[in-house]
Amino acid sequence: MTKVIADMTMSLDGFVADPHDGVEHLFGWYFNGPVAIPSKADRLTFQVSEASAPHLREAFEHLGALVVGRRLFDLTDGWSGRHPMGVPVIVVTHTVPDDWPHDDAPFTFVTEGVGRAIEVAKAIAGDRKWVGIGGTTVAQQCLDLGLLDEIRVALVPVLLGEGIPWFANLKSTPVELGDPRIIAGTGVTHLYCPVRSAG
Repeated sequence: MTKVIADMTMSLDGFVADPHDGVEHLFGWYFNGPVAIPSKADRLTFQVSEASAPHLREAFEHLGALVVGRRLFDLTDGWSGRHPMGVPVIVVTHTVPDDWPHDDAPFTFVTEGVGRAIEVAKAIAGDRKWVGIGGTTVAQQCLDLGLLDEIRVALVPVLLGEGIPWFANLKSTPVELGDPRIIAGTGVTHLYCPVRSAG
């Protein structure tokens, strides 16, 4: 059975980006270690600690598709047609962009909501074990709909004070999580929490 997993890097005070969508104070752990892990994007290689390396390797092995919102898609300019994880990307949007220049890229635009996007992602993922969730709004909607199996937090020891919160607008609370599996890396602590129930 394909698991739906939200995995993001977050500050200690709960933000996944600064007020201007910057992540410079959060993403340092991707490049602060001796272990090289090439991404699927041109000229991008992660350099992580020995402890964080299995976290990335597992994602590259098991991730079959990624679901993101239109805002993240626009902010990244669609990753220039190829996400660093190298998997098909399903974009939840109200309108399909008519100026998307990468018609041959593995991107699917879904206008019927998050639930439908997860269905499409699972079908595309096939035998892969995971569907990943990128972005705060899609993750929140998945929680509200009972579609999320696990939350993975790459917790960075920094206080941003303000910015884009990950879990600010949940409608179905409280959300009960299982005991976390914890991996301490360099400049980051990985927390893996199964979702037990929401609402």
